[in-house]
Amino acid sequence: MAPGHVFWAIFYFACLCSASLANNAKVNFREKEKKILDQILGAGKYDARIRPSGINGTDDKATQVFVNMFLRSISKIDDYKMEYSVQLTFREQWLDERLKFDDIGGRLKYLTLTEANRVWMPDLFFSNEKEGHFHNIIMPNVYIRIFPYGSVLYSIRISLTLACPMNLKLYPLDRQVCSLRMASYGWTTADLVFLWKEGDPVQVVKNLHLPRFTLEKFLTDYCNSKTNTGEYSCLKVDLLFKREFSYYLIQIYIPCCMLVIVSWVSFWLDQGAVPARVSLGVTTLLTMATQTSGINASLPPVSYTKAIDVWTGVCLTFVFGALLEFALVNYASRSADRAADMHRENMKKKRREMEQASLDAASDLLDTDSNATFAMKPLVRHPGDPLALEKLRQCEVHMQAPKRPNCCRSWLSKFPTSPLKKVPCLGRGQCSRSKRIDVISRITFPLVFALFNLVYWSTYLFREEEED
Repeated sequence: MAPGHVFWAIFYFACLCSASLANNAKVNFREKEKKILDQILGAGKYDARIRPSGINGTDDKATQVFVNMFLRSISKIDDYKMEYSVQLTFREQWLDERLKFDDIGGRLKYLTLTEANRVWMPDLFFSNEKEGHFHNIIMPNVYIRIFPYGSVLYSIRISLTLACPMNLKLYPLDRQVCSLRMASYGWTTADLVFLWKEGDPVQVVKNLHLPRFTLEKFLTDYCNSKTNTGEYSCLKVDLLFKREFSYYLIQIYIPCCMLVIVSWVSFWLDQGAVPARVSLGVTTLLTMATQTSGINASLPPVSYTKAIDVWTGVCLTFVFGALLEFALVNYASRSADRAADMHRENMKKKRREMEQASLDAASDLLDTDSNATFAMKPLVRHPGDPLALEKLRQCEVHMQAPKRPNCCRSWLSKFPTSPLKKVPCLGRGQCSRSKRIDVISRITFPLVFALFNLVYWSTYLFREEEED
Protein backbone atom coordinates (compact mmCIF):
# COMPACT_ATOMS: atom_id res chain seq x y z
CA MET A 1 0.00 0.00 0.00
CA ALA A 2 1.26 3.47 -0.83
CA PRO A 3 2.42 5.66 2.00
CA GLY A 4 -0.16 8.32 1.09
CA HIS A 5 -3.05 5.89 1.38
CA VAL A 6 -1.81 4.75 4.77
CA PHE A 7 -1.70 8.37 5.99
CA TRP A 8 -5.27 9.13 4.93
CA ALA A 9 -6.51 5.91 6.49
CA ILE A 10 -4.92 6.74 9.82
CA PHE A 11 -6.31 10.28 9.69
CA TYR A 12 -9.83 9.05 8.95
CA PHE A 13 -9.64 6.52 11.79
CA ALA A 14 -8.46 9.21 14.21
CA CYS A 15 -11.38 11.49 13.30
CA LEU A 16 -13.87 8.69 13.90
CA CYS A 17 -12.32 7.90 17.25
CA SER A 18 -12.35 11.53 18.36
CA ALA A 19 -16.01 11.98 17.33
CA SER A 20 -16.94 8.80 19.16
CA LEU A 21 -15.07 9.92 22.28
CA ALA A 22 -16.76 13.36 22.20
CA ASN A 23 -20.14 11.72 21.88
CA ASN A 24 -19.43 9.36 24.74
CA ALA A 25 -18.12 12.20 26.89
CA LYS A 26 -21.31 14.19 26.37
CA VAL A 27 -23.54 11.28 27.20
CA ASN A 28 -21.40 10.15 30.07
CA PHE A 29 -21.62 13.60 31.71
CA ARG A 30 -25.35 13.22 32.33
CA GLU A 31 -24.88 9.65 33.21
CA LYS A 32 -22.29 10.79 35.71
CA GLU A 33 -24.92 12.93 37.51
CA LYS A 34 -27.21 9.94 37.82
CA LYS A 35 -24.40 7.77 39.06
CA ILE A 36 -23.40 10.41 41.64
CA LEU A 37 -26.96 10.68 42.93
CA ASP A 38 -27.26 6.92 43.12
CA GLN A 39 -23.90 6.75 44.81
CA ILE A 40 -24.53 9.35 47.55
CA LEU A 41 -28.27 8.76 48.05
CA GLY A 42 -28.51 5.08 47.26
CA ALA A 43 -30.22 2.57 49.50
CA GLY A 44 -28.06 1.58 52.43
CA LYS A 45 -25.60 4.44 51.82
CA TYR A 46 -27.40 7.55 53.17
CA ASP A 47 -29.88 7.71 56.03
CA ALA A 48 -31.96 10.93 56.09
CA ARG A 49 -32.91 10.28 59.72
CA ILE A 50 -29.37 10.91 60.99
CA ARG A 51 -28.26 14.52 61.37
CA PRO A 52 -24.95 15.60 59.80
CA SER A 53 -21.78 15.74 61.84
CA GLY A 54 -20.81 18.93 63.60
CA ILE A 55 -18.03 21.37 62.89
CA ASN A 56 -15.02 19.80 61.15
CA GLY A 57 -16.72 16.43 61.14
CA THR A 58 -16.88 16.11 64.92
CA ASP A 59 -19.90 14.27 66.23
CA ASP A 60 -20.03 16.06 69.58
CA LYS A 61 -20.69 19.48 68.05
CA ALA A 62 -24.02 20.91 66.93
CA THR A 63 -24.96 21.10 63.28
CA GLN A 64 -24.98 24.72 62.12
CA VAL A 65 -27.77 25.82 59.80
CA PHE A 66 -27.47 29.26 58.15
CA VAL A 67 -30.75 31.00 57.37
CA ASN A 68 -31.67 33.85 55.01
CA MET A 69 -34.90 34.96 53.38
CA PHE A 70 -36.40 37.23 50.75
CA LEU A 71 -39.64 39.06 51.62
CA ARG A 72 -41.73 39.11 48.46
CA SER A 73 -44.85 40.86 49.76
CA ILE A 74 -46.77 41.85 52.88
CA SER A 75 -50.45 41.70 51.99
CA LYS A 76 -52.23 43.04 55.08
CA ILE A 77 -51.81 44.05 58.71
CA ASP A 78 -55.00 43.40 60.67
CA ASP A 79 -55.46 45.57 63.78
CA TYR A 80 -58.54 43.73 65.03
CA LYS A 81 -57.07 40.20 64.85
CA MET A 82 -53.53 41.47 65.52
CA GLU A 83 -51.92 39.54 62.70
CA TYR A 84 -50.20 40.14 59.37
CA SER A 85 -49.67 38.10 56.21
CA VAL A 86 -46.37 37.75 54.38
CA GLN A 87 -45.07 35.83 51.40
CA LEU A 88 -41.37 34.97 51.40
CA THR A 89 -38.68 32.79 49.88
CA PHE A 90 -37.10 30.93 52.77
CA ARG A 91 -33.60 29.44 52.50
CA GLU A 92 -31.51 27.19 54.73
CA GLN A 93 -27.95 26.03 54.17
CA TRP A 94 -25.88 23.48 56.09
CA LEU A 95 -22.94 21.15 55.59
CA ASP A 96 -23.43 17.39 55.22
CA GLU A 97 -20.09 15.72 54.48
CA ARG A 98 -21.84 12.51 53.52
CA LEU A 99 -22.99 14.23 50.31
CA LYS A 100 -19.55 15.11 48.92
CA PHE A 101 -18.95 14.15 45.27
CA ASP A 102 -16.53 14.67 42.40
CA ASP A 103 -17.35 17.76 40.34
CA ILE A 104 -15.60 16.40 37.21
CA GLY A 105 -13.06 19.11 37.04
CA GLY A 106 -15.46 21.90 37.89
CA ARG A 107 -17.96 20.99 35.15
CA LEU A 108 -20.61 19.87 37.66
CA LYS A 109 -21.43 22.86 39.90
CA TYR A 110 -24.26 21.30 41.92
CA LEU A 111 -26.91 18.61 41.91
CA THR A 112 -30.60 19.58 42.10
CA LEU A 113 -33.36 17.70 43.92
CA THR A 114 -37.07 18.44 44.25
CA GLU A 115 -37.82 15.88 46.97
CA ALA A 116 -36.92 17.19 50.40
CA ASN A 117 -37.33 13.79 52.05
CA ARG A 118 -34.29 12.40 50.24
CA VAL A 119 -31.86 14.25 52.55
CA TRP A 120 -31.78 15.24 56.21
CA MET A 121 -33.75 18.45 56.93
CA PRO A 122 -33.67 20.76 59.97
CA ASP A 123 -36.90 20.64 62.00
CA LEU A 124 -37.53 24.38 61.78
CA PHE A 125 -40.98 25.84 62.44
CA PHE A 126 -42.44 29.36 62.72
CA SER A 127 -43.39 29.82 66.36
CA ASN A 128 -45.84 32.73 65.85
CA GLU A 129 -47.54 31.25 62.80
CA LYS A 130 -51.36 31.12 62.64
CA GLU A 131 -51.77 29.82 59.09
CA GLY A 132 -49.44 28.89 56.27
CA HIS A 133 -49.27 27.06 52.95
CA PHE A 134 -46.81 26.10 50.23
CA HIS A 135 -47.11 27.13 46.57
CA ASN A 136 -47.60 24.33 44.02
CA ILE A 137 -48.40 26.21 40.79
CA ILE A 138 -47.28 25.08 38.25
CA MET A 139 -44.81 22.85 40.05
CA PRO A 140 -43.97 22.83 43.77
CA ASN A 141 -41.89 25.95 44.46
CA VAL A 142 -39.08 24.12 46.24
CA TYR A 143 -35.60 22.88 45.38
CA ILE A 144 -32.55 21.40 47.05
CA ARG A 145 -29.04 21.99 45.74
CA ILE A 146 -26.14 19.73 46.74
CA PHE A 147 -22.68 21.21 46.16
CA PRO A 148 -19.50 19.16 45.59
CA TYR A 149 -18.05 19.93 49.05
CA GLY A 150 -21.21 18.60 50.79
CA SER A 151 -23.08 21.88 51.33
CA VAL A 152 -26.88 21.64 51.01
CA LEU A 153 -29.09 24.61 50.06
CA TYR A 154 -32.85 24.32 50.67
CA SER A 155 -35.17 26.98 49.20
CA ILE A 156 -38.97 27.17 49.30
CA ARG A 157 -41.68 29.80 48.71
CA ILE A 158 -44.33 29.98 51.44
CA SER A 159 -47.16 32.24 52.57
CA LEU A 160 -47.70 32.80 56.28
CA THR A 161 -50.20 34.53 58.54
CA LEU A 162 -48.32 35.48 61.69
CA ALA A 163 -49.42 36.83 65.05
CA CYS A 164 -48.42 40.40 65.82
CA PRO A 165 -49.30 41.65 69.34
CA MET A 166 -49.89 45.40 69.11
CA ASN A 167 -49.90 48.27 71.56
CA LEU A 168 -52.63 50.67 70.42
CA LYS A 169 -52.25 53.41 73.04
CA LEU A 170 -51.06 55.89 70.39
CA TYR A 171 -53.43 54.70 67.64
CA PRO A 172 -53.47 56.07 64.93
CA LEU A 173 -50.18 57.86 65.64
CA ASP A 174 -48.43 54.61 66.50
CA ARG A 175 -45.64 52.37 65.27
CA GLN A 176 -45.93 48.61 65.47
CA VAL A 177 -43.20 45.94 65.63
CA CYS A 178 -44.21 42.62 64.07
CA SER A 179 -41.87 39.66 64.44
CA LEU A 180 -41.19 36.56 62.40
CA ARG A 181 -39.80 33.84 64.68
CA MET A 182 -38.16 30.58 63.62
CA ALA A 183 -37.05 27.87 66.02
CA SER A 184 -36.11 24.21 66.21
CA TYR A 185 -38.94 21.97 67.31
CA GLY A 186 -37.10 18.88 68.55
CA TRP A 187 -33.33 19.38 68.33
CA THR A 188 -31.74 21.27 71.23
CA THR A 189 -28.80 23.63 70.88
CA ALA A 190 -26.48 20.73 71.67
CA ASP A 191 -27.49 19.15 68.33
CA LEU A 192 -28.74 21.98 66.10
CA VAL A 193 -28.03 25.71 66.00
CA PHE A 194 -29.63 28.25 63.67
CA LEU A 195 -27.50 31.20 62.57
CA TRP A 196 -28.15 34.19 60.34
CA LYS A 197 -26.21 34.11 57.10
CA GLU A 198 -23.50 36.72 57.02
CA GLY A 199 -24.00 39.67 54.73
CA ASP A 200 -27.60 40.82 54.31
CA PRO A 201 -29.55 37.83 55.65
CA VAL A 202 -32.94 39.45 54.98
CA GLN A 203 -33.84 41.08 51.67
CA VAL A 204 -37.05 42.97 50.90
CA VAL A 205 -38.58 43.42 47.49
CA LYS A 206 -38.24 46.91 46.05
CA ASN A 207 -41.28 49.21 45.99
CA LEU A 208 -43.07 47.39 48.78
CA HIS A 209 -46.47 49.12 49.14
CA LEU A 210 -48.85 48.66 52.06
CA PRO A 211 -52.31 50.27 52.24
CA ARG A 212 -52.03 51.88 55.69
CA PHE A 213 -48.44 51.22 56.81
CA THR A 214 -44.88 51.90 55.77
CA LEU A 215 -42.06 49.46 56.47
CA GLU A 216 -39.41 51.68 58.04
CA LYS A 217 -36.75 49.10 58.85
CA PHE A 218 -36.15 45.53 59.99
CA LEU A 219 -33.74 44.00 62.49
CA THR A 220 -32.42 40.46 62.85
CA ASP A 221 -31.78 38.93 66.25
CA TYR A 222 -31.64 35.66 68.21
CA CYS A 223 -34.39 34.48 70.57
CA ASN A 224 -33.23 31.17 72.08
CA SER A 225 -35.77 29.71 74.48
CA LYS A 226 -35.30 27.44 77.48
CA THR A 227 -37.89 24.90 78.55
CA ASN A 228 -37.87 21.91 80.89
CA THR A 229 -36.75 19.75 77.93
CA GLY A 230 -33.73 21.88 77.05
CA GLU A 231 -32.66 25.00 75.20
CA TYR A 232 -33.77 25.49 71.60
CA SER A 233 -32.21 27.71 68.96
CA CYS A 234 -34.37 30.52 67.64
CA LEU A 235 -34.08 33.35 65.10
CA LYS A 236 -36.32 36.37 64.67
CA VAL A 237 -36.87 39.30 62.32
CA ASP A 238 -38.44 42.45 63.76
CA LEU A 239 -40.34 44.47 61.16
CA LEU A 240 -41.00 48.08 62.19
CA PHE A 241 -44.19 49.47 60.61
CA LYS A 242 -45.26 53.10 60.77
CA ARG A 243 -48.96 53.80 60.38
CA GLU A 244 -49.86 56.24 57.61
CA PHE A 245 -51.67 59.12 59.30
CA SER A 246 -53.09 60.78 56.17
CA TYR A 247 -55.85 58.16 55.86
CA TYR A 248 -57.06 58.75 59.42
CA LEU A 249 -56.75 62.53 59.05
CA ILE A 250 -59.15 62.47 56.10
CA GLN A 251 -61.51 59.77 57.35
CA ILE A 252 -61.71 60.53 61.09
CA TYR A 253 -60.14 63.75 62.34
CA ILE A 254 -61.43 66.23 59.75
CA PRO A 255 -65.03 64.85 59.79
CA CYS A 256 -65.10 65.01 63.60
CA CYS A 257 -63.89 68.62 63.54
CA MET A 258 -66.58 69.47 60.99
CA LEU A 259 -69.30 67.93 63.18
CA VAL A 260 -68.13 69.91 66.20
CA ILE A 261 -68.11 73.15 64.20
CA VAL A 262 -71.58 72.42 62.78
CA SER A 263 -72.90 72.00 66.33
CA TRP A 264 -71.75 75.59 67.05
CA VAL A 265 -74.15 76.93 64.40
CA SER A 266 -76.85 76.55 67.04
CA PHE A 267 -75.33 79.47 68.97
CA TRP A 268 -76.02 81.83 66.06
CA LEU A 269 -79.66 80.83 65.62
CA ASP A 270 -82.43 82.74 67.34
CA GLN A 271 -83.41 81.41 70.75
CA GLY A 272 -87.00 81.18 69.58
CA ALA A 273 -86.12 78.75 66.75
CA VAL A 274 -86.60 75.70 68.95
CA PRO A 275 -87.15 73.06 66.20
CA ALA A 276 -84.08 74.18 64.24
CA ARG A 277 -81.75 74.20 67.23
CA VAL A 278 -83.01 70.90 68.64
CA SER A 279 -82.79 69.09 65.30
CA LEU A 280 -79.30 70.45 64.67
CA GLY A 281 -78.03 69.37 68.10
CA VAL A 282 -79.60 65.90 67.98
CA THR A 283 -78.42 65.26 64.40
CA THR A 284 -74.80 66.17 65.12
CA LEU A 285 -74.87 64.14 68.34
CA LEU A 286 -76.18 61.02 66.58
CA THR A 287 -73.72 61.43 63.69
CA MET A 288 -70.82 61.76 66.10
CA ALA A 289 -71.97 58.68 68.02
CA THR A 290 -72.21 56.70 64.77
CA GLN A 291 -68.71 57.83 63.78
CA THR A 292 -67.35 56.72 67.15
CA SER A 293 -69.00 53.30 66.98
CA GLY A 294 -67.66 52.79 63.44
CA ILE A 295 -64.12 53.53 64.60
CA ASN A 296 -64.35 51.16 67.56
CA ALA A 297 -65.80 48.38 65.38
CA SER A 298 -62.51 48.10 63.47
CA LEU A 299 -60.39 47.87 66.64
CA PRO A 300 -60.09 45.16 69.29
CA PRO A 301 -61.71 45.79 72.70
CA VAL A 302 -58.63 46.69 74.74
CA SER A 303 -58.58 47.69 78.39
CA TYR A 304 -56.57 50.92 77.98
CA THR A 305 -57.46 54.27 76.43
CA LYS A 306 -56.30 54.92 72.88
CA ALA A 307 -55.46 58.28 71.35
CA ILE A 308 -58.45 58.02 69.04
CA ASP A 309 -60.69 57.39 72.08
CA VAL A 310 -59.58 60.68 73.62
CA TRP A 311 -60.28 62.54 70.38
CA THR A 312 -63.73 61.07 69.74
CA GLY A 313 -64.69 61.35 73.41
CA VAL A 314 -63.86 65.06 73.58
CA CYS A 315 -65.58 65.77 70.24
CA LEU A 316 -68.67 63.94 71.46
CA THR A 317 -68.56 65.99 74.67
CA PHE A 318 -68.44 69.25 72.71
CA VAL A 319 -71.42 68.25 70.58
CA PHE A 320 -73.35 67.16 73.66
CA GLY A 321 -72.39 70.41 75.41
CA ALA A 322 -73.81 72.44 72.51
CA LEU A 323 -77.13 70.61 72.93
CA LEU A 324 -77.12 71.25 76.68
CA GLU A 325 -76.33 74.91 76.03
CA PHE A 326 -79.56 75.29 74.12
CA ALA A 327 -81.45 73.69 77.01
CA LEU A 328 -79.92 76.30 79.33
CA VAL A 329 -80.77 79.11 76.89
CA ASN A 330 -84.34 77.89 76.58
CA TYR A 331 -84.70 77.72 80.38
CA ALA A 332 -83.32 81.25 80.79
CA SER A 333 -85.63 82.55 78.06
CA ARG A 334 -88.70 81.01 79.67
CA SER A 335 -87.67 82.41 83.06
CA ALA A 336 -87.39 85.86 81.50
CA ASP A 337 -90.83 85.48 79.94
CA ARG A 338 -92.33 84.53 83.28
CA ALA A 339 -90.64 87.53 84.94
CA ALA A 340 -91.96 89.82 82.20
CA ASP A 341 -95.48 88.48 82.66
CA MET A 342 -95.26 89.06 86.41
CA HIS A 343 -94.00 92.60 85.75
CA ARG A 344 -96.97 93.30 83.48
CA GLU A 345 -99.39 92.06 86.13
CA ASN A 346 -97.77 94.27 88.75
CA MET A 347 -97.92 97.31 86.47
CA LYS A 348 -101.58 96.66 85.71
CA LYS A 349 -102.30 96.33 89.41
CA LYS A 350 -100.52 99.61 90.22
CA ARG A 351 -102.34 101.33 87.36
CA ARG A 352 -105.68 100.21 88.75
CA GLU A 353 -104.70 101.44 92.21
CA MET A 354 -103.67 104.81 90.78
CA GLU A 355 -106.93 105.12 88.88
CA GLN A 356 -108.85 104.26 92.00
CA ALA A 357 -106.87 106.85 93.97
CA SER A 358 -107.62 109.50 91.32
CA LEU A 359 -111.31 108.71 91.49
CA ASP A 360 -111.23 109.05 95.28
CA ALA A 361 -109.45 112.39 95.01
CA ALA A 362 -112.01 113.68 92.49
CA SER A 363 -114.91 112.68 94.74
CA ASP A 364 -113.26 114.53 97.64
CA LEU A 365 -112.97 117.66 95.51
CA LEU A 366 -116.61 117.43 94.58
CA ASP A 367 -117.49 117.18 98.25
CA THR A 368 -115.48 120.27 99.15
CA ASP A 369 -116.99 122.28 96.30
CA SER A 370 -120.43 121.58 97.65
CA ASN A 371 -119.37 122.90 101.09
CA ALA A 372 -117.81 126.07 99.48
CA THR A 373 -114.41 125.37 100.91
CA PHE A 374 -111.03 124.98 99.21
CA ALA A 375 -108.98 121.83 99.58
CA MET A 376 -105.25 122.30 99.84
CA LYS A 377 -102.70 119.99 98.31
CA PRO A 378 -101.01 117.83 100.87
CA LEU A 379 -97.36 118.57 101.58
CA VAL A 380 -96.52 114.87 101.54
CA ARG A 381 -97.83 112.90 98.62
CA HIS A 382 -99.52 109.54 98.85
CA PRO A 383 -97.08 106.60 98.69
CA GLY A 384 -98.83 105.23 95.60
CA ASP A 385 -98.34 108.47 93.66
CA PRO A 386 -96.17 107.73 90.55
CA LEU A 387 -94.63 111.21 90.55
CA ALA A 388 -93.39 110.71 94.08
CA LEU A 389 -91.95 107.30 93.24
CA GLU A 390 -90.07 108.70 90.22
CA LYS A 391 -88.50 111.51 92.26
CA LEU A 392 -87.55 109.05 94.97
CA ARG A 393 -85.70 106.86 92.42
CA GLN A 394 -83.84 109.90 91.06
CA CYS A 395 -82.71 110.79 94.59
CA GLU A 396 -81.52 107.23 95.16
CA VAL A 397 -79.55 107.28 91.91
CA HIS A 398 -77.82 110.54 92.86
CA MET A 399 -77.05 109.24 96.33
CA GLN A 400 -75.50 105.94 95.12
CA ALA A 401 -71.68 105.76 94.97
CA PRO A 402 -70.22 105.44 91.45
CA LYS A 403 -69.43 101.80 90.58
CA ARG A 404 -66.15 100.66 89.03
CA PRO A 405 -66.40 99.65 85.38
CA ASN A 406 -66.57 95.87 84.85
CA CYS A 407 -64.65 94.60 81.79
CA CYS A 408 -66.88 91.59 81.17
CA ARG A 409 -70.10 93.57 81.53
CA SER A 410 -68.87 96.37 79.29
CA TRP A 411 -67.79 93.75 76.69
CA LEU A 412 -71.12 91.93 76.87
CA SER A 413 -73.02 95.21 76.61
CA LYS A 414 -71.60 95.68 73.11
CA PHE A 415 -73.54 92.65 71.82
CA PRO A 416 -77.21 92.95 70.87
CA THR A 417 -78.96 91.31 73.77
CA SER A 418 -82.34 93.07 73.69
CA PRO A 419 -85.27 90.67 73.85
CA LEU A 420 -87.73 90.18 71.04
CA LYS A 421 -90.62 91.23 73.24
CA LYS A 422 -90.58 94.95 74.03
CA VAL A 423 -90.97 94.67 77.78
CA PRO A 424 -88.82 96.24 80.49
CA CYS A 425 -86.27 93.97 82.20
CA LEU A 426 -86.19 93.33 85.90
CA GLY A 427 -83.13 93.35 88.12
CA ARG A 428 -79.94 92.82 86.05
CA GLY A 429 -81.74 92.04 82.83
CA GLN A 430 -83.25 88.57 83.14
CA CYS A 431 -84.78 88.85 79.67
CA SER A 432 -81.32 89.31 78.06
CA ARG A 433 -79.58 86.54 80.04
CA SER A 434 -80.42 83.83 77.49
CA LYS A 435 -78.97 85.92 74.67
CA ARG A 436 -75.79 86.51 76.62
CA ILE A 437 -75.37 82.75 77.14
CA ASP A 438 -75.32 82.34 73.35
CA VAL A 439 -72.81 85.17 72.99
CA ILE A 440 -70.50 83.66 75.60
CA SER A 441 -70.80 80.22 73.98
CA ARG A 442 -69.82 81.61 70.58
CA ILE A 443 -66.46 82.60 72.04
CA THR A 444 -65.92 79.96 74.73
CA PHE A 445 -66.54 76.77 72.72
CA PRO A 446 -64.07 77.55 69.88
CA LEU A 447 -61.41 78.73 72.32
CA VAL A 448 -61.66 75.61 74.47
CA PHE A 449 -61.65 73.34 71.40
CA ALA A 450 -58.58 75.10 70.02
CA LEU A 451 -56.85 74.68 73.38
CA PHE A 452 -57.74 70.97 73.38
CA ASN A 453 -56.25 70.56 69.90
CA LEU A 454 -53.03 72.22 71.02
CA VAL A 455 -52.70 69.94 74.06
CA TYR A 456 -53.76 66.79 72.15
CA TRP A 457 -51.36 67.10 69.23
CA SER A 458 -48.42 68.28 71.30
CA THR A 459 -48.90 65.43 73.80
CA TYR A 460 -49.24 62.54 71.37
CA LEU A 461 -46.69 63.75 68.85
CA PHE A 462 -44.09 64.18 71.60
CA ARG A 463 -44.92 60.75 73.02
CA GLU A 464 -44.41 59.26 69.58
CA GLU A 465 -40.97 60.88 69.33
CA GLU A 466 -40.03 59.61 72.79
CA GLU A 467 -40.93 56.04 71.83
CA ASP A 468 -38.79 56.34 68.70
